[in-house]
Amino acid sequence: MNFQIGRFKIGDNSPTLIVAEMSGNHGGSFNRAIKIIKAAKRAGANAIKLQTYTADTITLKSNKKDFLISKKSPWSHHKNLWNLYNHAYTPWKWQKKIFVKAKNIGLNIFSSPFDEYAVDFLKSLNCCAYKIASSEINHIPLLEKVAKTNKPVILSTGLASEKDIDLAIYTLKKNGAKKIVLLLCVSNYPATTKELNLRKINYFKRKYKVLVGLSDHTIGSVAATTSVSLGACLVEKHFNLQDNKKTVDSFFSCKEKDFKLMVKKIREVELALGNKNLKSVEKKILGKKEMRSIYICKDVRKGEKLTNKNIKVVRPGHSLHPKYFKKILGYKVKKKLKYGDRIKLNYLVNFKN
Repeated sequence: MNFQIGRFKIGDNSPTLIVAEMSGNHGGSFNRAIKIIKAAKRAGANAIKLQTYTADTITLKSNKKDFLISKKSPWSHHKNLWNLYNHAYTPWKWQKKIFVKAKNIGLNIFSSPFDEYAVDFLKSLNCCAYKIASSEINHIPLLEKVAKTNKPVILSTGLASEKDIDLAIYTLKKNGAKKIVLLLCVSNYPATTKELNLRKINYFKRKYKVLVGLSDHTIGSVAATTSVSLGACLVEKHFNLQDNKKTVDSFFSCKEKDFKLMVKKIREVELALGNKNLKSVEKKILGKKEMRSIYICKDVRKGEKLTNKNIKVVRPGHSLHPKYFKKILGYKVKKKLKYGDRIKLNYLVNFKN
């Protein structure tokens, strides 16, 4: 399965789509948001991803128990959900300019809508794909709306049970979505490598018949590179500038230098994996010089028989394949052959292959 996400082809035998998630790392500054886009491009990202919501479209402004943030949460100082989202959101008035800037420097750009209004807004920006955050996987009206755009849908699974995933995939397909990428994800910030269970990548492929990738919240690049070796076609990672500014997601985001190293490692993994439709690298490098074939090892007169004394299997591999060695013993040759000459089947009298 292969399809386009913006300028990038994704799927079997295509390079991994590497996505830098800006999230709230802009820290409320439009100029910082633009710097993040430029840095993501320098670091080798293929795409930048935003989040399109406001505090009011995602929760209620309430201090009731249901809306309070746990004291164990890394975001506990925001007290309630509305405060957190109001602090972290990317202002919609920025997003058109951000889309234009990303496209101008050759980055794909798309976003996660968190409600139906955000889908319409992103449609006006010609968003090339829609990412469904794992927290929205049970937001059936949102899934139906996104599916009907006929754009690729990237679905994250972090908070979902398998029944949630079943329903989400069913809903998307029922409403016309044909280009789906399911992302393995652990919604801990940061996540640990032992939580990931990357073997689920192939399980998801088999079960849902869709492309599969990784939304990576771990520190470092082990998870990302390993996921590619297991067949992930997309890797998404939170991205931040190479500075010490504290933002809402800075404590688990990948900085530019480390992101660049991750991209390098992923591309090395892809090189090692090769392409099943291409000839092996070994054959390209070694060629026939390192293979064996049958050569004349002692001068042979016209009409003389081939024997173990006058033919030999040696390097290089430009002459007759060694599988014919026993078959041609005892046959007479039609012409004189000298030491080091190649031999062909049509040199032999009455030989039938």
